Amino acid sequence: MISVAKVQRRNTWRYYVRGVAFGDGRRPAGQALKDAQEMAGLPPGVWRGLGLAALGLTAGQAVTERQTELVYGQGRHPHADRMERELLDDGVDPATARRATVLGQPIEEVEQRGQTPLLALDLVFRPQASLVVLWALGDDWTRRVIERAHERAVAATLRWLEDEVAETRWASGRGRAKAPALVVAAFRHFDNRNGFPLLHEHCLIANRVQRPDGSWYALDTVRLYQHIVAADTLYTLQMMTEVCEELGLAAVPREVTPGLRPVMEIAGVDQELIDWSATRRRRIEDVLEGITDDYVKKHGRPPGERVRYGLRGGRRRRPARTRDSAPAGPAARVVACLRALEVRAADGRRAP
Repeated sequence: MISVAKVQRRNTWRYYVRGVAFGDGRRPAGQALKDAQEMAGLPPGVWRGLGLAALGLTAGQAVTERQTELVYGQGRHPHADRMERELLDDGVDPATARRATVLGQPIEEVEQRGQTPLLALDLVFRPQASLVVLWALGDDWTRRVIERAHERAVAATLRWLEDEVAETRWASGRGRAKAPALVVAAFRHFDNRNGFPLLHEHCLIANRVQRPDGSWYALDTVRLYQHIVAADTLYTLQMMTEVCEELGLAAVPREVTPGLRPVMEIAGVDQELIDWSATRRRRIEDVLEGITDDYVKKHGRPPGERVRYGLRGGRRRRPARTRDSAPAGPAARVVACLRALEVRAADGRRAP
């Protein structure tokens, strides 16, 4: 499934480099992002999209903290510091030098009109509940197959959005053109904020795309929202198909809400595990995201660590990870919990 969140406030980038880029946790103050990710056993964020070439980036290149701040916090070129320094050395005045690094309309101009600038959309890709269970409880080969299928499905979905959906708009929407070149920062995670297994990927799609004349304009995000259901179907179908073919499995329809379209799940995965994975994850994430959005609207900034603890209703934080205690596998720290459910389900099937 795919969920969408807006990145609007200028300081929201801090949430992504201190939280999302660190694995939906909370990075210790003063610790370098790369070191924090290594400690947490997470891969670094990577750049994706066909719009990277215009910014001097390449697909798969690691996302740095400063680049995140420039692109998703200031609406500027990821190499703005170097560009501005070179212009100043050439005698260009500071205001002109800074303006040359801005992608499209400066967000300050948007704010002067009393509007809140939209800097990016955060698309979060999550596999079906049965795939999450299979990934968490499976052997190394099974996890590799599922992770590879997830990566390919995300890439295919982003490419489809570029080829068929992405458009740029200007003049309050009166002008528009195809924009098949997105700029995306992707962060892959292996669990949720509560430490439960959840393979998922945050894809921050910058709200700036380049026209053929080289100028940068806003992405038509309304059109993007209109096609999220289709994108979700594409991602789910491709991932489910590849996993079934690679592992020799089958998919079966599962009714979630009576009267609505069923979802496809892996046949043979115990229903109790599917229900646990799907309902608990959705309940926790949806409630927390809603409360967090309300907090941002009220205070104009993302909640800090202590506030987020309170928003979670006092749920216990994950213990700090260290290099010595880091898990060998992405789901090792939570597999015991799911295995206990698996044993309980098996006992229930054997009971007379």
